[in-house]
Amino acid sequence: MTTATEHVVLVGMSVREVDARERLHELAREHSASVAFLQFGDPSLSRELARLADAGERSIVLVGVSLGTLAPAVSWLRRVAAHWCRERAGHQPEVDVATGLLRDEGDLGVLLTDTRPLTGTEPGLTSAAWEDVPGHRHQVLVCRGPRCTALGSDASAEALVLALMEHGLGDDDVLVTHTGCQFPCNRAPVVSVQPDDVWYGGVDPGAAREIVAGHLVAGRPVETRRLPRTRPPLG
Repeated sequence: MTTATEHVVLVGMSVREVDARERLHELAREHSASVAFLQFGDPSLSRELARLADAGERSIVLVGVSLGTLAPAVSWLRRVAAHWCRERAGHQPEVDVATGLLRDEGDLGVLLTDTRPLTGTEPGLTSAAWEDVPGHRHQVLVCRGPRCTALGSDASAEALVLALMEHGLGDDDVLVTHTGCQFPCNRAPVVSVQPDDVWYGGVDPGAAREIVAGHLVAGRPVETRRLPRTRPPLG
């Protein structure tokens, strides 16, 4: 269990937690904690750790938060925090990491009873497996701009990934990438498939599964969901 001298940081692990930042901030206020994000959101984990260290904090406990199914594992939280520790100059606080992810707000107390300190032996941010561009044949760009997010693009992204898994497709087949606003916002949620230059609108979870089965598996764009696309000539 944390003590009065330990500062807790709730770390959103995926874009879904960025969307739910107010919920995280409310929980943090209830526990005199702060909030950071592993990806997409601000402040980043590294920035929040630097702020706390500069303020003289001596002991920090990180708790990863996952409100969906697509968050990376706790090991990534340890990797990023350990990288910050290795690069940090000056005062460096002790950093512990909860061994599990917070999925229900009521479980925070339990998670805080099971933490492990960073040891300095955690893997770094590079790997031979991440040296080359993946050999994917399609890249699916899922818009996570404010309008698409408000209209459920998180559920669409989840359905897309799960459908790809059901068809046995991985990153070397279809690379899924979350993006900022792609336009056209009135057709949200928007998804585009490259290099085919095919754009889809109104992509709810059912449509996401259609796109996987029809376009990404069978090779036929789903015309009922496809958006018109025009390009001016070069020059």
